[in-house]
Amino acid sequence: MAFITWALKRQIFIVIGLIIIIFIFGFLIIYPSFNKAPTCFDGKQNGNETGINCGGSCARACLSQVENVSVLWARAFQVIPGRYNAVAYIVNHNKNVAAEKVSYRFRFADANNVYIGMREGTTFIPPAGNFAIFEPGIGIGNSIPVYTTFEFTEIPNWLQISQEKIDQLKIAVSNIQLTDEATSPRLSATVKNNSLFIIPNISVIAIMYDAGGNAVSASSTYLNQLAPLSNADINFTWLEPFGSSVVAKEIIPMYDIFSVKLQ
Repeated sequence: MAFITWALKRQIFIVIGLIIIIFIFGFLIIYPSFNKAPTCFDGKQNGNETGINCGGSCARACLSQVENVSVLWARAFQVIPGRYNAVAYIVNHNKNVAAEKVSYRFRFADANNVYIGMREGTTFIPPAGNFAIFEPGIGIGNSIPVYTTFEFTEIPNWLQISQEKIDQLKIAVSNIQLTDEATSPRLSATVKNNSLFIIPNISVIAIMYDAGGNAVSASSTYLNQLAPLSNADINFTWLEPFGSSVVAKEIIPMYDIFSVKLQ
């Protein structure tokens, strides 16, 4: 009959104790990795997300829930012979999403639809509604751009914007006056920030329309900043008269909604 000595019992207890300690420490190390709180960067659809790391409380919007923007028209307007301003008029159908930075391309062709040049750039996409992208001073030599196309060259990284912020950020345009239309047209207006936000880097685009609703010219000006509840006078000038009589004027303030901040 074999007897377990006291020394052997002691060794067995020590081994069992070490195994228990190792198990406890291993559990404490491994358990958190299986019980992590959901984040918007973990590569999983969890929490209140409506897709993988998108929707719900995540900043990024899910592509499956975002409509593509529509380019309503794109045109080039002569400033002086050989120099043109290009405008793309676009609508964002999405009420609560915007893009902070996206690349785009204008292309130009002559009356025979022969490619004569392009202009590339980056812009932001504001939420909900019509907006414009303006490219100034495009040189195409002796060619005349009859056809203009516009496209975004990458898929926007759509980010969600709260409706409260959209409702608060209101810029009003008033006192719109066009003078000297037959010689050197000049358009003036007043832009007012009706919010409590500081709005920096505002590009203001003016588009002139004839009686048929066709855009006949466009121009742009720039404001460094609009302080809360403040206003600024703006002016647009053209070196040559428009090709058609202007019956409607549209002024579009463009600003990156991600750059605004409370005072």
